[in-house]
Amino acid sequence: MTIILKSASQLEKMRVAGKLASEVLDILTPLVKPGITTEELNQAAHTYMTEVQGTIPATLDYRGFPKSICTSINHVVCHGIPGNKKLKKGDIINIDVTVIKDGYHGDTSRMFEVGEIKPFAARLCKVAYECLWKGIAQVKPQATLFEVAAAIEQHAHAHHCSVVHEYCGHGIGQSFHEEPQVLHYAADELKEIILKPGMTFTIEPMINLGKLDVKLLGDNWTVVTKDRSLSAQWEHTLAVTKTGYEVFTLRPGETPLY
Repeated sequence: MTIILKSASQLEKMRVAGKLASEVLDILTPLVKPGITTEELNQAAHTYMTEVQGTIPATLDYRGFPKSICTSINHVVCHGIPGNKKLKKGDIINIDVTVIKDGYHGDTSRMFEVGEIKPFAARLCKVAYECLWKGIAQVKPQATLFEVAAAIEQHAHAHHCSVVHEYCGHGIGQSFHEEPQVLHYAADELKEIILKPGMTFTIEPMINLGKLDVKLLGDNWTVVTKDRSLSAQWEHTLAVTKTGYEVFTLRPGETPLY
């Protein structure tokens, strides 16, 4: 496994890319309302990335993915493809954005509530967000990815939720996906991955209200829960620093939970 440690100048480029990725989600926030289609959200994001930011939508044509963002509604775990489906009151939706700026990637996602949602859906979104920050809080030099994953899994299980195993976070930089794989459950192999300053990766736990089992739909992208239970996910891109971590994709006013 070759983990690429980033230099100060590379980290600065990732800092910029991360801020821009978060900015795309900011401009989409007021648009997430009942009646809008996920394709309209995709078009708004694409226009903003290409015409305002001068960034490249990393997902567009990546391994054949046809759109500039991922939109995953309710029981869709990840990689939902924008289309003609209209959002309705009570939906929850994850919007996942990755931009490329000056050759470096910024990758982030958030949960959005469409109108008033059910209390159990709100609780899931909250638990998933807490899981993200429980994992981030473990990041520091000489810690391992096992500690990150264990913190996430323990918090999910304590709230009677499950953690998806098949999809995970990843190293990131000039490539969209680099080593290491950042699993969100306590797999023994993670004990071998020791964190060092200059490592950059995403943490993006997918948390299900029901069982952890998922399936891939016929489009070869959309992943759903087998039991059709709700799923929620939040994602940040971060770096390991000399004393802890730096999150590149924080939204304005967002501060660490732990």
